[in-house]
Amino acid sequence: MPLLKDTTLGIDFGTSNSAMSVRQGTGRARMIALEGAAHTLPTALFFNAEDHRTHFGRDAVGQYLAGTEGRLMRSLKSLLGSALLQDKTAVHNQLVSYQDIISLFLRMLAQKARDELGGLPARVVMGRPVHFVDGDADRDQQAEEALRQAALGAGFENVSFQFEPIAAALDYEQRIERESLALVVDIGGGTSDFTVVRLGPERMARADRSVDVLATTGVHIGGTDFDRRLSLDLLMPLLGFRHAGPTGREVPSRVFFDLSTWHLIQWLYAPRALRDAQNLRTDYADARLHGRLMRVLNERLGHRMANTVEQAKIVASQTDADAPMPLDWIEPGLGAAVTSQGLARFLAQPLEQVVACARECVQSAGLVEQGLEAIYLTGGSSALRPLRQALQTAFPDTPQVEGDLFGGVAAGLAVSG
Repeated sequence: MPLLKDTTLGIDFGTSNSAMSVRQGTGRARMIALEGAAHTLPTALFFNAEDHRTHFGRDAVGQYLAGTEGRLMRSLKSLLGSALLQDKTAVHNQLVSYQDIISLFLRMLAQKARDELGGLPARVVMGRPVHFVDGDADRDQQAEEALRQAALGAGFENVSFQFEPIAAALDYEQRIERESLALVVDIGGGTSDFTVVRLGPERMARADRSVDVLATTGVHIGGTDFDRRLSLDLLMPLLGFRHAGPTGREVPSRVFFDLSTWHLIQWLYAPRALRDAQNLRTDYADARLHGRLMRVLNERLGHRMANTVEQAKIVASQTDADAPMPLDWIEPGLGAAVTSQGLARFLAQPLEQVVACARECVQSAGLVEQGLEAIYLTGGSSALRPLRQALQTAFPDTPQVEGDLFGGVAAGLAVSG
C-alpha cells in the first residue's frame, strides 16, 4: 500500500496515555479516535490467558480489573533506556522482548491510522521527553533509537522525533493572536519537561524554528512517581512497609518500592520473586501484614492497588473531599484515604524538584520571571492542583493557560512535521 503523500502523523506514545493526530497539507491537525470516540487511550496491554487475545487501553485495564486471567502491562515507556528493555517474557506461550511489546502497541496504533486514513502517512513524528534518562547521553540516545526501531517494526516509515514540550508549544501557537514568550510545562506519566519558546502567528510559517526555542529542560519525574509516593506513604504500610520485625529492624523495602512502580509490578509475580517475598515472613512481627503482602502477590493484585492510588490522586486533586482507597478485596474493611491537603504534603518533595527544573529552564533562557507572558500547561499530570499551586508560588505574576492536557502534544507533533 503506497504511503499517503503530504500527510504527517503525530504520535504521542506516553507513559500513562497515548494519542495520535494527523495533518494533511497545510491544514489544521486533527485528533484520531483510538478507543470508541476517545482521542486518547491508556498505554496498557492485557494478554488474556483465557482466549489468548491481546487487549489495549481501557479495555486492557477493564479486563484486568474484572479478574480475567492474564497479564497487564503499563508504563512500558519507562523501560526505554533500561537494560530491562531487551529482557524476554512469556506472552501467549512465546518469549518476546519488552521492546517487541512496545512495537505491538505501536502496531495497534498503525492499524488505527490505516483505518482512519486509508493508508499510512509519508511522515511520522513521534514525541520524546527532553531526557529519557537523566544525566546519561548515551543511554538517552539508545532509548530514542529503541523507540524508532519499535515504530519501524510496527510498520511505520520515515520516523523522526520532536521534544514533547516543543510539540505542545506548537499546538499552543495555533491559538494565540500575538507574539508571546511562554514557558511550556508538560507533565506526563514519566517525565516533566519544560521549554521557553517565542511564539506568534507570524512565526508559524518559518521552516526553522530553532531560534525561537530559548531553552529546554527535563527531569525524570511524572505522574507515576506521584502515584508511587502516595502508595508508599499510604498503602504499603498496610503490607509491612516500615514495619519493625522481631529484631527491631524494618522489613526489607525493595518489594514495596517495586509494588508501587507500575512497570516493575509484573516482575514480582515470577516464581523467584514470590519465594523471596515468602522468605520475608521471619522479618515480620505481625503475621497479618505479611499475609496481606502474599495475597497481593499470589493473586496478582498489584496493578489493582496501583490503579486505586491513581484514581484517588485524581479525585483528591479535583475536590476538597477525602478520596477513599478501599482495599476490601485484600481484606474486609481494609483501606486508606487521601485528602487534598495530604496530597500536597505527600507530593511536596517531588514537586519541589519539578519546579526547580522549571526555574532552571527560565534561567537558562536568560530570563527573569517577569519576562514570561504565559505558562502553558499540558500533560495529564499538569492537572494536579498541588503542582499548579507550586508553579504559582514560583511564578506569581505569570498567568497559567491550560491546553489540551492529553491531546496537545500529539497535535503539535503533526504540526511540527
